[in-house]
Amino acid sequence: MRLQSVSITAIFLTLLMACTPAKKEEATETTTEETAPVAQPTASATMSSASGSTANGTASFTQTGDMMVRMSIEMTGLTPGEHALHLHENGDCSAPDATSAGGHWNPSGMSHGKRGEGEFHAGDVINLTADADGNVSWSEEIEGWTIGGNESTNILGKGIIVHATLDDFTTQPTGAAGGRVACGVISASNM
Repeated sequence: MRLQSVSITAIFLTLLMACTPAKKEEATETTTEETAPVAQPTASATMSSASGSTANGTASFTQTGDMMVRMSIEMTGLTPGEHALHLHENGDCSAPDATSAGGHWNPSGMSHGKRGEGEFHAGDVINLTADADGNVSWSEEIEGWTIGGNESTNILGKGIIVHATLDDFTTQPTGAAGGRVACGVISASNM
């Protein structure tokens, strides 16, 4: 009797399963939500002549990482050859010789030097090379800078100076880079 009861139950379950409609495969719709790229903070500076030079141009800055800014500069009217490029502590180009921009931007109190080699000021950048016509176009990512944020890394409101000669990366505190032939003030473009 027990075997007969188990058999009847098995037959009943088999019939029940056979009569149940097949489960429709649910349609799944995959949607890819496109998000607009987040605009990176940018800044710029108009470079004006100083110390009687004819140098002028533009500098632009784009935040490319947490502590990384791409700096680009286009200059005309320079004397052919090398010219030191520095960020200075004050965004002030009011003095005819641009001395109102103060000294090199140096929030950590380091010695002057070559960026990426030992100690250097946050404002120590590079030597630009102007061609035979006095033009220069340069772009590079600079580690340790931000556009906005912490004052020890924030480039907004700083002066940008192109000097008359090259930076020797040794002489303290300026690198013996000569007079200031162009000055600009870094200001936010999109914040």
